[in-house]
Amino acid sequence: MPDVGEGLTEAEILKWYVQPGDTVEDGQVVCEVETAKAAVELPIPFDGTVHELLFPEGTTVDVGQVIISVNVGGGTAPAPPAAEAAPVAAAAPAPAAAEEAAPQGRTPVLVGYGVAASSTKRRARKAAQGAAPAAPAQAAPVVEPALVPVTVPEQLNGHGPGAGRPLAKPPVRKLAKDLGVDLATVTPTGPDGVITREDVHAAAAPAPAPAVQAPVPVAEPVAAPAPVQAAPAVSTDARETRVPVKGVRKATAAAMVGSAFTAPHVTEFVTFDITRTMKLVDELKAGTDMAGLRVNPLLLIAKAVLVAVKRNPEINAAWDEAAQEIVLKHYVNLGIAAATPRGLLVPNIKDAHAQTLPELSASLSELVSTAREGKTTPAAMQGGTLTITNVGVFGVDTGTPILNPGESAILAVGAIKLQPWVHKGKVKPRQVTTLALSFDHRLVDGELGSKFLADVAAILEQPKRLITWA
Repeated sequence: MPDVGEGLTEAEILKWYVQPGDTVEDGQVVCEVETAKAAVELPIPFDGTVHELLFPEGTTVDVGQVIISVNVGGGTAPAPPAAEAAPVAAAAPAPAAAEEAAPQGRTPVLVGYGVAASSTKRRARKAAQGAAPAAPAQAAPVVEPALVPVTVPEQLNGHGPGAGRPLAKPPVRKLAKDLGVDLATVTPTGPDGVITREDVHAAAAPAPAPAVQAPVPVAEPVAAPAPVQAAPAVSTDARETRVPVKGVRKATAAAMVGSAFTAPHVTEFVTFDITRTMKLVDELKAGTDMAGLRVNPLLLIAKAVLVAVKRNPEINAAWDEAAQEIVLKHYVNLGIAAATPRGLLVPNIKDAHAQTLPELSASLSELVSTAREGKTTPAAMQGGTLTITNVGVFGVDTGTPILNPGESAILAVGAIKLQPWVHKGKVKPRQVTTLALSFDHRLVDGELGSKFLADVAAILEQPKRLITWA
């Protein structure tokens, strides 16, 4: 599992596109994995034949663990970790097996991510070649675990037997770095001398006591060998169903908790007559200027938001906690909340303020279709400034949305319904909706938030203002 960057330490294998015996080429996509950011496709950096899939679909794997072995040596199969023959030894040298076979200068990466160049050099496999000079790709792996320690590079993320090199998995190394702990000073308690998370926490404590470390090997889950069996997807009995929280849903939950308890939220509401905008939607659909493009109320609501931002530019800002500054942004990356099978995603349209109505329509269509297919990239969800969430499609009148972390405001669009409304002095059936604007009160005071929300409603009530106010 390659280093996906951005502090992520694990990924779930969603789907394998190859099976043992299949021929693969450098750059070919072999599986789809889901990180806390999004689902991405994983290319293989080798030419050869698939020897073994080390983990089935649905398994969450730490960065640095071998997930697939490929025969690249013209008949000599690589030595994957064998849980049945040597479960303890496999935990340490496994990540080195695939890296050793990689061509010099290539480091496995996920699409859209980069990693630092590796200093690991390929070493000759004299012992392996002597033991199995012409083993086919389908050779039984039970003969090969003894060969792995011979060929493991000594400086591969602490998984090799380098002299004095502490043994620890990448997530544990990151934890030690964050806590300022030198792994060379930590006493390992895991199997085969592997440093565990508890070891690092104990070393970071003001006065660690030896007695505290005694029960650690019993409870430590990280150092255990990775079994080739699927992670529990759903646990069900007669009365309850338990679903593990992971991937995008886990990241969304953490982000929402952080946002709710960091930014002071204020929510304001406005209910208004949107009949004229609905008529304009019908006219645009029937015209030729927007032929072939998706035209719906969300398109004009998004355009109204962009015009309102232009009239109230201070609404488009961010709070820099470290510098204690308010960052005013002169561009709008408009986020659109999208419900997908993997949970809520909020990709954004880059520089939406500079797009014409047809361009904005095309961007919205692409954003929604990509999200529904589960192909939204991490880059598409970064850098947002304002967000629109359309709860009206579920028949909901309004809500109090939570800010997307790092943004100043989020607009919830309620259901558009035919209701009795006073129009030109008479009660008539009109199309009515409610908008709810949540904003960060550190950045946006009541006056600014009220003006912005009122402008959005005014534009949608009289859509000709899209021209006069723009």
